[in-house]
Amino acid sequence: MGARLVDVREASLSCFKMFDVPEITYCPYSILEETFDNLPAGKPIIFADAAGLHSREATVLAIKKGMKGRVANLAGGLVEWERDEMPLVIDKSERLSGSCMCQLRPREK
Repeated sequence: MGARLVDVREASLSCFKMFDVPEITYCPYSILEETFDNLPAGKPIIFADAAGLHSREATVLAIKKGMKGRVANLAGGLVEWERDEMPLVIDKSERLSGSCMCQLRPREK
């Protein structure tokens, strides 16, 4: 039984480029704490986001909730995932605008 990747990016930021893995759950960081009990139980979890910042906070939260030893942070997030040529699903109709990761937003259509 493999680990489950939990993408904590907000929905508006996760549609353009998505991790292409079989075991993935989308749970925005903004609602993670209130929906934490809905995460897959009994398997290791790797939290991921765009650059590894919110996923790190998600990992800290999971450890505080008793998941020490079953959680990890995908350091570097999607940026490093893509740089390392790991599998992605890209929906060009969902491209984002912004000059850096912290300013990304959906393009006006």
